[in-house]
Amino acid sequence: MELFESENLPGNPPGRTADKQKPLAYRMCPRDLNEYLGQGHIIGEGKLLRRAIQADKITSIILYGPPGTGKTALARVIANHTRARFEWLNAATAGLPDIRKVIAGARSQAKAGYKTILFLDEIHRLNKLQQDALLPDVEEGNMILIAATVENPFFYVNAALLSRSQVFELKPLTEEDLLKIMETAIADGHRGLGHMQVSADEDALRHLAKLSDGDARKALSALELSVLTTPPGPGGKIHLTREAAEESIQKKAVVYDKDGDQHYDTISAFIKSMRGSDPDAAIYYLAKMIYAGEDPRFIARRIIIFAAEDIGLADPQALVLAVAALRAVEFVGMPEGRIPLALAVSYASKAPKGNASYMALERALKDVAEERTLEVPDHLKDTHFKGATEVLGHGEGYKYPHDYPGSKVEQEYLKAKKKYF
Repeated sequence: MELFESENLPGNPPGRTADKQKPLAYRMCPRDLNEYLGQGHIIGEGKLLRRAIQADKITSIILYGPPGTGKTALARVIANHTRARFEWLNAATAGLPDIRKVIAGARSQAKAGYKTILFLDEIHRLNKLQQDALLPDVEEGNMILIAATVENPFFYVNAALLSRSQVFELKPLTEEDLLKIMETAIADGHRGLGHMQVSADEDALRHLAKLSDGDARKALSALELSVLTTPPGPGGKIHLTREAAEESIQKKAVVYDKDGDQHYDTISAFIKSMRGSDPDAAIYYLAKMIYAGEDPRFIARRIIIFAAEDIGLADPQALVLAVAALRAVEFVGMPEGRIPLALAVSYASKAPKGNASYMALERALKDVAEERTLEVPDHLKDTHFKGATEVLGHGEGYKYPHDYPGSKVEQEYLKAKKKYF
């Protein structure tokens, strides 16, 4: 039997009559490398992955990136290029029996001299036992694994499986990529909207491209909704305007996960922008986090830490303002709480920077951890108990600084010469 003899196999190029009821984003899935748009850094002319696909010499890979950037689409392209037996599983619904069934089939095919490729979507949803079940056959070459995930594989995929795979990161598509994808869908009479006589204003498509935020699936879904809800004009033609486009995608969905890469990458950029004294960048990242629904108290806590660590003695007032911003957020709530947050971020970004106190503490902690603990000098020890001075000699010889000019006096405060500032 030829690989794609059955029309029900997921690797089949979409576009048959039966697919007309499926979403536009599914129907327009690229069938080959020439139709695949974007990701030139991994799939462009001459790139390793492109050469491997063209030569049908694919090895185990993990495709990692935000939704709608072409992970599944790339798997379909590989399925249409390879002569291997191609299996599809989604980790959200597949269990260990499903995985073992594919493995058994792969072993049988390997004995007959044929190779098997397993596309495993959402691999981050597999537990350790399920991931471990894949290891022996990937290691022995009985099966080639192509996995896709929106989560950082270095956090969610077993190290052993990672070491046997190449990781390729897919980036959000550019607005120009999304424009080309939508224009192709409008013109394609077989899989797309060409049979509906659609014409679209450029600013309408650009609006969809901009608010889709690099997500081709979102762009095509919004385009399809716009077209299907626009009444035909004279001659049955559909004219897509900016107004119709705005109705179909009313709010931009920012790619932001509160406990994943986007969360950590954004807060990292936020702090580094304040440290770099770039208030414009810092305010942008603040806006992104607020828009995405980040906990404002988390943001305020990070500003407090920053004020103490990166501004410190250069402007102690920054810490006072940061703490006040947290209290204000807790007192007034959101959305008004965003205003004191913006004030604190602006002040922290423009304030002079200095980490002397933070670095002094780090050096002192290192000494405490690695060197012999220094005893407190006798004249500095506590004297608030009977016999402290008379018997133990605590406090003897202590010089009270306020009895001296400038409230400063030379005496031993530490039983070793240390320089932390």
